[in-house]
Amino acid sequence: MKAPTTVVPRAGLRVEGWGITHRGHRRARNEDAILTDPAGQLWAVADGMGGHGQGDVAADIVIDHLETIPEGGEPRRMLVAGLEAANASIRAHARKAEVGQMGATVVALLIARTTAHVAWVGDSRAYLLRAGRLSALTRDHSVVQALVDAGHLDPAAAALHPEANLVTRAVGASDTVEVETVALEIAAGERLLLCSDGLTHCVADPVLEGHLASAVGPYEACLALVRAALDAGGPDNVSVVVVDVAEG
Repeated sequence: MKAPTTVVPRAGLRVEGWGITHRGHRRARNEDAILTDPAGQLWAVADGMGGHGQGDVAADIVIDHLETIPEGGEPRRMLVAGLEAANASIRAHARKAEVGQMGATVVALLIARTTAHVAWVGDSRAYLLRAGRLSALTRDHSVVQALVDAGHLDPAAAALHPEANLVTRAVGASDTVEVETVALEIAAGERLLLCSDGLTHCVADPVLEGHLASAVGPYEACLALVRAALDAGGPDNVSVVVVDVAEG
């Protein structure tokens, strides 16, 4: 599934985004969801999880709440409030549907003037391509990342760890959710990527950098990244959103 591009002038900058989500080769259903805001302000990727087909419901709930974030407020506060509301809604749905556990990881990007505000829970990631170099804006809330941080696991071995898919935070996993945020100034010529772990678990960062640096536009970048995940076996749902920043 592809989401339409948006081109919006913003404080001297022109922002253009595109998103693609794909079921992958091995999953029976797609439990990811993406948001590409027609107003050119808000983008997100949510990766649902839960038994009895509830993962896609959780991801949709997260996206639905992010879509209702009002304009004009303080960006970080709005992102956190939106995800806290999604957390409460998922918990309520799980009780009503009598399912033991359901939730979603998420990464969201809100652009206000020349500042990019990123909020995330779990292992969905955000990256920035600046001057041809890729850097991670988020740090996974996961078992393997905790092991890496504690010095017990080499980062190069993290993807092969038997608990590589286990997250330590998710929207809907408990009665409260801890949302991490970061803000950075952006400029023309830069490119932002949001993605689910269906991309990063099978495509290494240097390969991501190459595709992002060489793609003509956000649509071409999304297409190249999804193809890379599928060519690597496509073991999971894969979702990407790419946002370009240009002169207004």
